[in-house]
Formats: sequence, structure tokens, C-alpha cells
Amino acid sequence: MSLSRVLGADSSTILEMGRQAIATEAEALRLLASLDAEFVAAVELVQNTKGRLLVCGVGRSASIGTKLVATFVATGTPACSLNAAEALHGGVGLMMAGDTLLLLSKSGEARECGLIIRWAKALSIPVIAITSNRASLVAREVDVVLLLPAQPEVCPFGSTLTTSMTMMGALVDALAMALVRIRGMTAGDLYRRGPGGGCGLDLLLVDDFMHRDDALPLLPSGASMEAALDVIGSKGFGVMGIVSDDGCLLGVVTDGDIRRNAGQLSRVTPEAIMTSRPRTLRCGANAREALATMSQSQITSLFVLGDNIARQVRGLVHIHDLLRLGIG
Repeated sequence: MSLSRVLGADSSTILEMGRQAIATEAEALRLLASLDAEFVAAVELVQNTKGRLLVCGVGRSASIGTKLVATFVATGTPACSLNAAEALHGGVGLMMAGDTLLLLSKSGEARECGLIIRWAKALSIPVIAITSNRASLVAREVDVVLLLPAQPEVCPFGSTLTTSMTMMGALVDALAMALVRIRGMTAGDLYRRGPGGGCGLDLLLVDDFMHRDDALPLLPSGASMEAALDVIGSKGFGVMGIVSDDGCLLGVVTDGDIRRNAGQLSRVTPEAIMTSRPRTLRCGANAREALATMSQSQITSLFVLGDNIARQVRGLVHIHDLLRLGIG
């Protein structure tokens, strides 16, 4: 027996149900995108917060608070969740001067709202509210109102918060991303807040951890083999680069090259045994690219070049650097 028969509806009807729900929420998000000066004010309040952003969900909106806090924290805004029900039984003790309160309430009329707002005002804590009711208690009493468009919930009875939850989440994402850009955060900044998992490989740039300047194993063109052996041994990367007068990479000599040519080292120059077109990285490459290049080429070091045409050496990445960062 097919699943659609068990559910009492054919496949096309079930698909249409899902499509209508998604289309309803998509239309709500389209309307939500018409932001106004209140959004700017909210961003400014959070940006100027000296303490933490307290995210307080009232009623059923409380269920989304933890997710929203995670978004803020991961993108550089100190935040914590404050459950409205617990707030009235001691939880308001979390509030401190310097914080900002983000209050989530679709109706804006929940009994807890007034008490929480009064406590925030007593501490001179500014309040941002996300609500769908411009005439509500919340909208009248807070500093900034982010108003949700009057769109129906996808719940067939209009009672389960669905569309409104999607809009609240999108608004918070918009706030968080605006703050990321205003603060000039880099991929490295985000990596340091969430280095675990595969996404860390994409966020961490080699520029943030590569070896530079005097640490680089480099010699000018024409250097002796004795000098090359000294650089390979003293720098500890198992590789050295030969560069032109303007710092462009001409080739590399590895400890493997040295071993393979051990019987003639006194008769050859480093340039005679170097690899003239070695695998390299560019500035701005991420850790995933570094790891993939090392794995594919079965090498342990990569020079980082500022320009793939001029090939000027800017740094070096070793497999041990990736291992220290928990990558690999």
C-alpha cells in the first residue's frame, strides 16, 4: 500500500500542500524585505551595546530564542537567551546595565511583556521588539519596533507559529549579517568563533597562520649548495625556495631532492636540482585548499605567493600548521 493511500491523499495533493506552505512563507519574506529606518536603529543599538544582547522570547516565540542567540554569538555579538516565563521568577537578574534586550512576541500583548519591559527600563536597558502588532503594548513601550508583515501562518488553523517564526529568524539573520559587515569582520574572525567542522576549512585563510619574513626558508639565485643545506636544516620545513632579486619564486629544493642527489651535492647548485614550477598557493586561499593541495601532491609545505604571475613569495604553510589548528 502506498504512503499516499495511507495518508488519505494522493501524491499530487500532498506535494501541493507542501508547495503552498513554502510559497506562503516566501511571500512573507518578500514583504519583510521592505525594511525601514527602524531596522537601522536596531542595528545601531546592538552595535553600541556595551554588554550583551539578551534575546527574550515571549509565549510561543520563546522556542526560537536559542537559535537566534547562536546566530549572534557565532557572528561576533555577545548574546544570551532569556526565557520570559523564567524571567518573572528570578531570570531578570540576568539583565545588567549596558545590555540591550531583544523581545520576541507576535501578539505583543503577552502578560510577561509589560513586566519585562518595566524591569529593562529601570536599568536603562534599551529594548528592541519584533512583533506583528503595531498597536500592542510592546510596540508602544519599546525603543525600536521591527514589525512583521500581516501574513497568515501556514498552519491551517492559524494558531501554530510558523510563518511568523520564519520572519523572526530572517530578521535576526539580517541584523547579524549587517553587523558582520559594519564591523569589518573577516573569514578568520568567524573561524575563531567556530573552528569545528568542515566549514572551518573554508573560513580560515592561509594569510592568518602562514609563516612570514625571517621565518621563510629562502635564498637568492646563485646561492651555494652549502647555504641551501643550512637553510633547509635551520628553518625546519624540509624545503627551501630560490628567489630572484625582486623576491619572485624561481623554484624549490626539498630534503627529498637532497637525498636523491646526495652523491653529487659537491658538484651541483641548488638551481640544478630544484623544481622550477612547484605547487603553490595564493594569498587569500583557505585552509581547505591548502590541505587538498598537500594531499594531492603528497607534499608537506607550500609557498604562498602574492601574485600568480609575478610569483612573489609572501609566506609558507606547513602541514604541521594545519595539524596544530585541528585540521587534517
